[in-house]
Amino acid sequence: MISEDLLKDLYYFQRKSSFEIGESLGCSVHKVNYWMDKFKLVRRSQSEATYAKRNPNGDPFVLRRPGSVGEGVLYGLGLGLYWGEGTKASTCAIRLGNTDPELLAQFINFLCHFYSLKKDTLHFSLQLFHDNNVKESLDYWCKSLRIDRRQFSKPVFSPSQSKGTYKRKARYGVVTVQFNNTKLRKIFSQQLAEIAQLAEHVIGNDKATGSNPVLGSKYLDNRRINL
Repeated sequence: MISEDLLKDLYYFQRKSSFEIGESLGCSVHKVNYWMDKFKLVRRSQSEATYAKRNPNGDPFVLRRPGSVGEGVLYGLGLGLYWGEGTKASTCAIRLGNTDPELLAQFINFLCHFYSLKKDTLHFSLQLFHDNNVKESLDYWCKSLRIDRRQFSKPVFSPSQSKGTYKRKARYGVVTVQFNNTKLRKIFSQQLAEIAQLAEHVIGNDKATGSNPVLGSKYLDNRRINL
């Protein structure tokens, strides 16, 4: 017999799979599953099992709430940048691309400050036009964002556009900052949905009362957003 407490510890707290539990206890995976079912222990879904395997030490991020007006501004700026500029097609990564190093630096600061991400765990991609200089562009972005060149994947080239504006705006190409984590991507979606609902509620109240619709400061002060 395998005790319920031992199974809970190995499966839920040590995040071992049924197969790994069987190996550590010297029994078959069928026996482990039998006792899991016997004790009615809820098993992880396939996606949850894959996530646990890729993150054996738990989530690679820690959420924190804004604790001051300054932090609130940075938090709102970060989510706003992702809402407006982020890539939503991917369901397993946070991605944001731009030609402005200051904008990207603020977004990186937001990720590191509110989700405790390490800067060296972020990945970067660089999209260039055929007449961009690769070395010059990489040197520019590494210096501007204070990151290691090894964090960049191989640059991708696009056909050059007509001469003019893009030469000034995309002289060093377009950089995309990326953090791969399915769970954090879902959290971002939830936070954006909550803020959208809150904004809609505030604007609706302001229109109904005829008050100043500058984010309904009195309402926001008395409302806790579930982060």
